[in-house]
Amino acid sequence: MDEPTWKPVVPFERTFDALYGLEILEAGPEVARARVVVRDELKQPMGLVHGGVLASIAESLTSAATALAVLGEGRMAQGLSNQTSFLRPIMHGTIHAVARRRHRGRTTWVWEVEISDDDGRLCALVRMTIAVRDLPDGRVQAVDQPR
Repeated sequence: MDEPTWKPVVPFERTFDALYGLEILEAGPEVARARVVVRDELKQPMGLVHGGVLASIAESLTSAATALAVLGEGRMAQGLSNQTSFLRPIMHGTIHAVARRRHRGRTTWVWEVEISDDDGRLCALVRMTIAVRDLPDGRVQAVDQPR
């Protein structure tokens, strides 16, 4: 049986992730990677990247990786818990995120996300819990099938 192809409700270029510049480089069921280029709009008044940007990167990356793994089963993924520890500021360059899945349960997945700067220094550590739920009818279908 062919896996259904997901059709987004909102095109990526109109999402919050596009607004802050998220680029997902890899989104597998075990490891996911992303990056965001730092620009002034992502900083708080003291010149540091806003912590909400770092938390958002982790949530979006792990939600996307989980969703890609479960959509074929008629399930969806959404953030349930985000615990972010800010260890070192990022002020310029590129934000790098690597997520590693630590638990794959029936209704929750747990990921650890390391966020680093261009020098490879650990700047934030995030534990993300992603809820996995059944899709409501009509949310996923093959691209060639009419709605």
